[in-house]
Amino acid sequence: MSKDLLDRTDRRILELLQANGRLSNQDLAEQVALSPSPCLRRVRRLEDEGYIKNYVALVDPEKIGLKLLAYVSIRLNKTHRSPGTVSDFARDVQSWPEVIECCALSGDMDYLLRVQVKDLTQFSAFAMDVLMQHPAVVDMRSSFALQHIKQTTVFPV
Repeated sequence: MSKDLLDRTDRRILELLQANGRLSNQDLAEQVALSPSPCLRRVRRLEDEGYIKNYVALVDPEKIGLKLLAYVSIRLNKTHRSPGTVSDFARDVQSWPEVIECCALSGDMDYLLRVQVKDLTQFSAFAMDVLMQHPAVVDMRSSFALQHIKQTTVFPV
């Protein structure tokens, strides 16, 4: 099912669940003007078809002591193919808990990391002892978030 095949009710279900993933089926059904059984069938179909990937609790990083958010651009050495190069970096980044998101990029840099840590001292240790020590990394550039202007997990449907 593509986005074009989602009807108004499917879209409304997605909007409501993005805003509150803990919404009961009864409340959801009322808000989309369905009885509970057909509403649950629609939700299950949206889950089965991959529109709904997961249900999570969004934790406030500052409340758990992770007050520094850094965006780190990484450029890799892609000319020499030996252990520790491009594929190893993509594998290794999975094991670094400081990295909460990693995207491969087009352009000058190869990856963009979103790194959430306690403070500048912890970031410095991670950057110097992990990132810059990785055999594939040839350049790293960091920017620090000063203020959140917009932060959402809600996609327009």
